[in-house]
Order: sequence, then structure tokens, then C-alpha cells
Amino acid sequence: MSPILQIRHVTKRFDGLVANNDISFEVGEREILSVIGPNGAGKSTLFKMISSFLRTTSGEVLFRGARISNLSPHAVARKGVVRTFQETTIFRSMTVRENVIVAHHLRARASLAGFFFGSSAARADEAAFAASADEIIGFLGLGAIADELASNLPQGHLRALGMAIGLATNPTVLLLDEPFAGMNHDETMRMVALVRRLRDERGITVLLVEHDMPAVMKISDRIVVLNFGEKIAEGTPAEIQANERVIEAYLGSEDAAIGM
Repeated sequence: MSPILQIRHVTKRFDGLVANNDISFEVGEREILSVIGPNGAGKSTLFKMISSFLRTTSGEVLFRGARISNLSPHAVARKGVVRTFQETTIFRSMTVRENVIVAHHLRARASLAGFFFGSSAARADEAAFAASADEIIGFLGLGAIADELASNLPQGHLRALGMAIGLATNPTVLLLDEPFAGMNHDETMRMVALVRRLRDERGITVLLVEHDMPAVMKISDRIVVLNFGEKIAEGTPAEIQANERVIEAYLGSEDAAIGM
């Protein structure tokens, strides 16, 4: 499996605090890779550097062999590396469909002035965005709530809408920040199935940060484990479950916390 994303010796310092220290790993094309670790392990900081919401202190992130670290976040997203957020970024006063249409504007060919004055290019973009939004909504099984205000949605549907917004940008690599947070078991299993479909049916590579260890063990091809800002393990779910350093990092939690 050839790497599509490479994290090379990435370090982030905040004054005297080292949040991430010399982290390296690769993500294969069409792979689902999870980054796990105790609270404060540096997972969110790493995610922000991969998506270029934070600059690296040293090291680099490569997408298909080209450096993307320390570019502007929208430039990284345009290249195909798209991050969803732990607090789902949505317009709560808009419907599900309107939110997904708006998210397509990263792909717009028309200028801002063109949208303002209703140019032919802008009209073509709007028609294409509406059709694409309907397709994404159908793919994610949100058709029944397409006209529902986002403010009325339960947690599971909000997470699915966040994923729809990410899909609207046409990602090659999708970074999911705690996609199962706040969900009950049934909602989590539905979301696990959706993430798998993104990979299996759309060919999207998925990198996710998550605390729900049973879900992580179920969905992941490989797992990277951070602790105190450093990578302490990398491997398949079975290898991670048997890794003594990982077990030690989770001391104080029940074995079930790491999927055992």
C-alpha cells in the first residue's frame, strides 16, 4: 500500500511545552488509520498540523510527495486534505441541504463578484453544487432530514452532517476529529459503517482521532498511539491491544478502554 500522507519528524513547541515530539508515520492510500492516546497526549495538536491549522516547529507533512505543512488551511483543503471538527462546524439556522450546498463553495469556479451578480459561471456552479449536495445527502442516508434545520438535529445526525460538509469539498484524505463523540452504541455503529463506506465506495483515505476504543478497534486498519506528545506504538488493532507500552499508557482505565 503506497503512502498518500507522510508525517516526517513533526514537532510542535509552545514556548517551553513540547506538545508533539519527533512524530513520524505514513498513511496508505484508501487506509483507515486512527490516532489514539490519553487526554493531553497531543492528538489534536498533531491533527491541526496535518491540516495546517497549526504551523510545525520542525518536521514536515507530505501529501502525495509534496509538502503541505505550513500552507494556509484552505490551500491544503483545496489539495484534498480536509479536516472535520470536534465541534461540528455548521450553520444552525440553515437546513441540512443548505449547509452542504454552502460547503461546496471551496470548489467554486466563479468569482465572488460572479456569485453576487449571478454570472453564467456562478449559475452553473450553483446547479452543480445542488446536485452534488443531493447525492451526498442520499449517500449518507440523510434524505429524510434534508429540509430540517440543523439546530433541530440530534447528535448522531449532526455528526453525519459534519461528514457531509467534509465530503462537499471533494476530499482525497478526510481527517475526522472524534466522529463518534457523544453517540450511543447504535449511533456509533451506524457512523462506523458510514466511515467504512467512504473508504470502500468512494476511495477516501481516512485519518481519525477518537476516544471510543471499541469503535477504533473495529474500524481501523492500523493505529498510531501517542502519549505525552510522543509516538509510543504503531500497528494493527491486534498488535496495539497486545502492546505493553500502550497498556501501561492506559493504566487506571479498564481493559475495555483499549478494546480488550
